[in-house]
Amino acid sequence: MDDNTFLGRGWCFPPEFSFDDRKVKMVTDVDDIDESLTILLSTTPGERVMQPDYGCRIKAMVFEEINQSILTQIRHAIEQAILFFEPRIILEEIDIDTHQSLEGRLSIHLDYTVITTNSRRNKVYPFYILEGTLVDL
Repeated sequence: MDDNTFLGRGWCFPPEFSFDDRKVKMVTDVDDIDESLTILLSTTPGERVMQPDYGCRIKAMVFEEINQSILTQIRHAIEQAILFFEPRIILEEIDIDTHQSLEGRLSIHLDYTVITTNSRRNKVYPFYILEGTLVDL
């Protein structure tokens, strides 16, 4: 069995608890990196008490018109967040799919390399720009 626990270990997201042994479900390896990216992109700077700079500034662009300028700002915000807060990966490419933008969703495709194993991975982060509203399109 390939043991890559050196890549990290943390709580699964969202947190899950086992009633049998009263423990928190943990994730390791590339699953920990994947969930770390989800948490990073979902956190607005200032939300974490002891780490006020942690997070990504994409939520500030929720009500902006989807144009090339905003897409560039979203890419830049993601690049900066990953550069400063996820040192286990090298971000190779960000592709933002706008085909569902009228339904209130941008699909952010991240291609990255895990530094310690030199393995290529990808992640799709759904960014909902109408979530929690009563907008009916």
